[in-house]
Amino acid sequence: MSPEETTSRIPAFIREAVAEDLKNGRFNYVRTRLPPEPNGYLHIGHVKAFLIDYFTAKEFGGELYLRFDDTNPSKEETEFVEGIEFDASWLGIKWAKVTFASDYFDLLYDWAVRLVKLGLAYVDDQTQEEMSIGRGTLPKGTKWSETDSAIKPGVDSPYRNRPVEENLDLLERMKNGEFPEGSRVLRAKIDMAHPNILLRDPVMYRIMNAHHHRTGDKWHIYPMYDWSHGQNDSMEGVTHSLCSNEYIIHRPLYEWFLEKLGAFPSRQIEFSRLNLTYAMMSKRKLRKMVETGVVRGWDDPRLTTLRGLRRRGVTPEAIINFVTGTGETKNDSWVEMAQFEAIIRDDLNKRALRRMAVLRPLKLVIDNYPEGQTEDLDAINNPEDPNAGTRKVKFSKVIYIEQDDFRETPPPKYYRLFPGNEVRLRYAYFVKCTHVVKDEKGEVIEVHATYDPSTHGGDSADGRKVKSTIHWVSAEHAIRAEVRIYNQLFTVERPDDGELEGIINPKSLEALEDAYVEPALADAKTGDNIQFERTGYFCLDPDSTPAKPVFNLTVNLKDTWAKMEKKGK
Repeated sequence: MSPEETTSRIPAFIREAVAEDLKNGRFNYVRTRLPPEPNGYLHIGHVKAFLIDYFTAKEFGGELYLRFDDTNPSKEETEFVEGIEFDASWLGIKWAKVTFASDYFDLLYDWAVRLVKLGLAYVDDQTQEEMSIGRGTLPKGTKWSETDSAIKPGVDSPYRNRPVEENLDLLERMKNGEFPEGSRVLRAKIDMAHPNILLRDPVMYRIMNAHHHRTGDKWHIYPMYDWSHGQNDSMEGVTHSLCSNEYIIHRPLYEWFLEKLGAFPSRQIEFSRLNLTYAMMSKRKLRKMVETGVVRGWDDPRLTTLRGLRRRGVTPEAIINFVTGTGETKNDSWVEMAQFEAIIRDDLNKRALRRMAVLRPLKLVIDNYPEGQTEDLDAINNPEDPNAGTRKVKFSKVIYIEQDDFRETPPPKYYRLFPGNEVRLRYAYFVKCTHVVKDEKGEVIEVHATYDPSTHGGDSADGRKVKSTIHWVSAEHAIRAEVRIYNQLFTVERPDDGELEGIINPKSLEALEDAYVEPALADAKTGDNIQFERTGYFCLDPDSTPAKPVFNLTVNLKDTWAKMEKKGK
């Protein structure tokens, strides 16, 4: 299901608030915005905010802006701007225009000058450490609204009462690059005793002699996020600034700025964050993993970046259904990875073509099958989709089966192939194991069997039953492939909570270099969703070559998370 088909999927309280604003005349139109910072690629946590902004605009006949918060040139790159646009578009999100915080740098500076002239901003020469001590710190675990008495008043800066003309002169010289980085900042003059730490004279501008990807070397001061964010919303006429709960504490500051400036009063509405177990949501840590080689890149299939999910074979529809189906609570909550995988599995079950692939091959020789004979057997492409039709699968005397589908000494309730036992070969025949061939180490390297020609198609004419059906590929016709099996990247449920050291799963990727797949997969295209029968859902990776395709595991056919957690893995 695409965003175009799901425009009612927004939290009820947001729908009610926007409807009320239109009814009472607070706004006569709806405009929302997506404000990503171009210092990394989008991950699953961003999707909720993106979809809520998009769906809200669509439901009320409004429009959406994609505005890049490019206020920190030391970390931002054009690569990320283009990547974010691509990923958001891949989800199906459409916007009226693309803008940048840097589009408003001149106006933002003019507004800062206006606050200085009003006596509501000043240049501070203190160090960052001195300012931090002066503002005070929020007691650990305390929310600013819980109790005023828990927070001690801050201490005024010795530069707080600088004359307006001196502040204007210093600010202009800061802008022109006359001072070294870290020597001065521009601060708003609000209330150093305010219980909300963010209103204790927050920094508006800092000196940065950094090249900007759009404005070049024009600026030597750059706005802080809390100064640019709310003002940019106002400048663009954004009616509803929809954001996650961590911005509740920022809202009074945004409103203070807009009130003092007499600017267009955008309304901020918060919603709960999407927290997914075993998923990294910190862009700082994601970037560190990429730069240090913990993962292969931002599109590593072990990551829950949109690029990683796409390379792993997860569809936009599955992501949208997951995000919009998690429900909305007042407080942030956690969603189990198993829930996400269940939705991916359900989505792919309907769309993925079925194919046979043997990941860990064991040779099976059918001794009584005619030498040199080959058959074309009919196989179903997708039992969930009658229109998918059928395909032909090559069958011959020597085939490959999975190593796990044979045991020389079977454990209890093992119904697959073992000496003397009969199984069904998918779409083919019944075969009975007769003997095995071992190497010098005593390992089974070849299984021998006989087949029953009367069971053509996989059913016995006399009604004989077998308890197991296994898949296979013809050794003569199979395509050798690499199959990448992905497990959880992190060993803890909440990897954002600590440092990366010690929480990376060393077995998160297993590359099977000698897998075999059926010939029909020779025509697979990058990103194609395929179900390897009895194994899981896979997609063709961009690393594939005509000589050797590479397939990524998207998700297993069955939920493995509960078992893994139960074992403490």
